[in-house]
Amino acid sequence: MMENLSVPWDALNVTIALAHRAKVMENPFQAYLLGIIISICGNVLISISLNIQKYAHVRLAQRGSKPYYTSVLWWCGLLLMGVGELGNFAAYGFAPASLIAPLGCVSVIASAIISVIFLKETLCVSDVVGGTLAITGTYVLVTFAPHTSTYITAHLLQFYIMSWHFLLYLMIEVVAFCVLLFLYKKKNMKHIVVVMLLVALLASLTVISVKAVSGMIAESIKGEGHLQLIYPIFYVMLVIMVVSCAFQIKFLNQAMKMFDATEVVPINFVFFTASAIVAGIIFYQEFEGLALLNIFMFLFGCLLSFLGVFLIARNRPKAKKQDGNFIPMDMVPGKRRTDRVQPEAKTQAYGSLAAKFMCNRGDQIEES
Repeated sequence: MMENLSVPWDALNVTIALAHRAKVMENPFQAYLLGIIISICGNVLISISLNIQKYAHVRLAQRGSKPYYTSVLWWCGLLLMGVGELGNFAAYGFAPASLIAPLGCVSVIASAIISVIFLKETLCVSDVVGGTLAITGTYVLVTFAPHTSTYITAHLLQFYIMSWHFLLYLMIEVVAFCVLLFLYKKKNMKHIVVVMLLVALLASLTVISVKAVSGMIAESIKGEGHLQLIYPIFYVMLVIMVVSCAFQIKFLNQAMKMFDATEVVPINFVFFTASAIVAGIIFYQEFEGLALLNIFMFLFGCLLSFLGVFLIARNRPKAKKQDGNFIPMDMVPGKRRTDRVQPEAKTQAYGSLAAKFMCNRGDQIEES
């Protein structure tokens, strides 16, 4: 009797999943294009906000040690960043995750252009080459990416979660995360690749949950089907999204403390994009039915974007510079330690948050 009941239930799940996936073909281009536009606009807003905040820190550093949160300009930048991130969140509800994640290079390109025009930073040949490669890669991956937009529903998510390939992928990811965390915490292996892999594994869950939450909200707002917010799977995905984002931020902050931003930013972009593409392929099956040429050209576009971001990021001035005022302990007779002794501050801005977040060209600012 139970066998007779199980067959219709499995058939019903498959039928529901196929029905929702069939809806992709109704009008895929409009949703696909809308997702791309929202993502690009969101990334441009993020780059503008970062440069506004950077400029606010420069102004505060010139005027003294006034806290950064007292600056109206800094709050404007923070507000723009929130709007940009909200745009990226919404974009996942309209376009494939494997496409939205690589579009993050738009933020790097726009930030480089804005910093040269408004912050008067130096433009290098490698910046131009990197920007050209990133723009070309973005065009290629947008052209050859899956031109589908799945309508995310609770029934479809349950079907995806119970698929054997996702369960296998999740098991491998959990084991890999535990091994890396053991090496990082217990064995004190503070290598940048270890930290960035931890972030990337969390990012994979973040992308899956963000697309699920965004897609279910979009489906509920359209009102064509049932309200998706009444299903428990929505809140499960919401919790996964919040928790994975929180731990991502934690590990990224630790990486920024140990390594320079010129190393963290490009590596994080590559690892995050790769994890998002893998998550989209395995969980949402976004490459199913895609021609081999399209897959190859899509990966080639991602590679061009990666190279472009690395070329742009490597010429950004390093924040961790050796200060001539520091005294290496190994230079003192009888001392073998390599710690540095810091002299007393000579300016009010010394050691303040404003000084730590100074512009890349902050070394050209006259001391107050």
